[in-house]
Amino acid sequence: MGRLSYDTTETLIYDPVAANRTATRAALFTLGFRKIETVATLDAFADAIRRRPPDLALCESQGAAGFNPFIVIIVTAWEKSAGLVTKVVNSGADDLLLRPFSTTLLGQRIEVHVERRKGFVVTSDYVGPDRRKDTGRPSNIEMFEPPNSLKMKAKERLSPEEASARLDVELRVARELLNVEKTRRDAFQVAILWRLMQEHIPGAMTYTQELQKIALLAKGIVRRSRDTDFETAVEWCDSVLAAVEGLLAGVDRNAAMHLLGHAALSLNHVFYSHRSTNEILTEIDATVAIIRARTLSEASAAAR
Repeated sequence: MGRLSYDTTETLIYDPVAANRTATRAALFTLGFRKIETVATLDAFADAIRRRPPDLALCESQGAAGFNPFIVIIVTAWEKSAGLVTKVVNSGADDLLLRPFSTTLLGQRIEVHVERRKGFVVTSDYVGPDRRKDTGRPSNIEMFEPPNSLKMKAKERLSPEEASARLDVELRVARELLNVEKTRRDAFQVAILWRLMQEHIPGAMTYTQELQKIALLAKGIVRRSRDTDFETAVEWCDSVLAAVEGLLAGVDRNAAMHLLGHAALSLNHVFYSHRSTNEILTEIDATVAIIRARTLSEASAAAR
């Protein structure tokens, strides 16, 4: 631990229990942290995050979701359950630490996130540390190294001013990457839903819900694509929305589905221009096959 210096890093602790806040603060102080803020409510935690994002946040489990994914976030809890683990994983937090924990264990976990923080991934509904169990399985999800102000100060020994200047640059790059990756994943999701829609019965609740989801995705892509290198995506999203409107209105289903498919594939080609339409369609169908197999397995398990 001697090679790391935490004296300039800024840490935020949220816990509604005063004794826990005190114990966590004391452990951090022993590890060398000096700029430590503690709060007792979620509102105060959110205000502190917005006012001055810390380098490290320790957060009681009930406040695990909804904050800047680039801050190193360690969630604390008294009891580990499947539901809690799922919540923490889906929130994009870096770690889950069970109380009571020793100063040594806390120090080891923090050091991991300085030295070997997991790469981040972007999917249609998640931004955060890579949680895939089978890292050897082929995947088109790319990882990127998130901005890490904790590492800048603790390991690279940048002053607060130097770290702030560098973080500003890295955040701009990361946000642009996130925007592109999120838009690309949403375009892929539109194509997945189009393929799944081909088997769904018009008028069913899931049919309407999935059409509405396609429309929502397309509108999000339009919003993020304007004034970027991918502005041509806007016209294909307009076609997607026109097809959805036709399907919801019950007009010629074959014509509307054909328009939706053509627009969905063309939309993906905007973001995957290095791939042929056949390659894109092959990947879409492979993903759809996985979804269908999982759905059948879940239905079979539920019927037992």
